[in-house]
Amino acid sequence: MRVYIAGPYTKGDVAVNVHNAIITGDEVFNLGHSPYIPHLTHFWHMLCPRDWGAWVSQDSVWLLQCEAVIRLPGESKGADIEIALAKSKGIPVYEGLEDFIYRSTRSA
Repeated sequence: MRVYIAGPYTKGDVAVNVHNAIITGDEVFNLGHSPYIPHLTHFWHMLCPRDWGAWVSQDSVWLLQCEAVIRLPGESKGADIEIALAKSKGIPVYEGLEDFIYRSTRSA
């Protein structure tokens, strides 16, 4: 399953937020799924900065290719937009990795 990792990026410590998204994505990968971690564009942005809206637009394209979204805890305007988009398209949203593991394995 293609799984989008949504969560805070700029609120709080960016390094911690990127770390948390990567660790979650790695766990999703270890479960046999294919994670999309939009936080990895952090490194792209360091070399070729873009405005916030460009990243939100880019991420939305990829989110629509996913079959599930994991929402990491924490305040995030961008993640809230992503969750609203996912719900509007009927893409299941899981509240954290544990919820994803519990609910996705029960429905398999």
